[in-house]
Amino acid sequence: MPLGVTVLDHVFILCSPGAPEAAALSRLGLTEGSPNTHPGQGTACRRFFFRNAYLALVWVRDVEQAQNSLSKPSRLFERWSERQTGASPFGVVLRPDGDEPGTPPFASWQYRPRYLPSNVPLEVAVGTRLSEPGFFYLGLPRRRADSPEQPIEHSAPLRELTSVRISIPGPPTESPGAVAAAGLVSFVVCPGPLLEVGFGPKPGSTGAADVRPELPLVLRW
Repeated sequence: MPLGVTVLDHVFILCSPGAPEAAALSRLGLTEGSPNTHPGQGTACRRFFFRNAYLALVWVRDVEQAQNSLSKPSRLFERWSERQTGASPFGVVLRPDGDEPGTPPFASWQYRPRYLPSNVPLEVAVGTRLSEPGFFYLGLPRRRADSPEQPIEHSAPLRELTSVRISIPGPPTESPGAVAAAGLVSFVVCPGPLLEVGFGPKPGSTGAADVRPELPLVLRW
C-alpha cells in the first residue's frame, strides 16, 4: 500500500449530524474509538481505529465556521451539503511514514486549520472534481502507536487496513490519478458512490459486510 514514505492515515465518509450511521458499524462488531472536533472548521467526527489507519464519519456541526474564509476553500462544506446530489462523500488523508516530513503525491495548496499546530500544514489536492473524493496530506509524521488509548481490536475480523477502492463516475483527474499511481487508493468507474475497504493480505477473499444503505461502504476481509 505505501510508496516511499507516504501512507494512508485515514479515510472519511461525510454523514448525518452526530453520525447515527456509526451504529451500523457497531452492529458489525467494530469498537468505536474517541470522537473528535475540528475548531474553526466547523466539523466533527466519530472514529473507528485499526492497527495502521482509521475510518472517520464526519459531519458539519457549525455551518458558519464551515463556510468561513479559511475553511471554505477546502470544499468540505460543499461535499457534505451536496453529498446527496452528486458530490463525493469521501475523503482520503495521507501522511509520511516514519519520523521525517514528506511531500504529497499530488499538486496541492496549504490549508492551516486552527486545530492543527501552526507549523503543520494540511495539504489539499487541487484540480479534483466534487464528484471525486477530497485528498489531503497531513505533514505530521505519526504512527497509530501515537494513540495507544484507542481500541484497535474488534470482534469483526478487521485488524489492518490493506486496500481502499473508491467508485467515481468517470476516469480520475490528475490528483486522484497520482494517488492511484502511488498505489495508495484504487478507483473504479461506477455511477454511485461506494467506498470499499479491505483488511488482510487478500482483501475480499473470505468475507464482506455491506453497510448500505446506512453508509456507502463495503468492508472486505
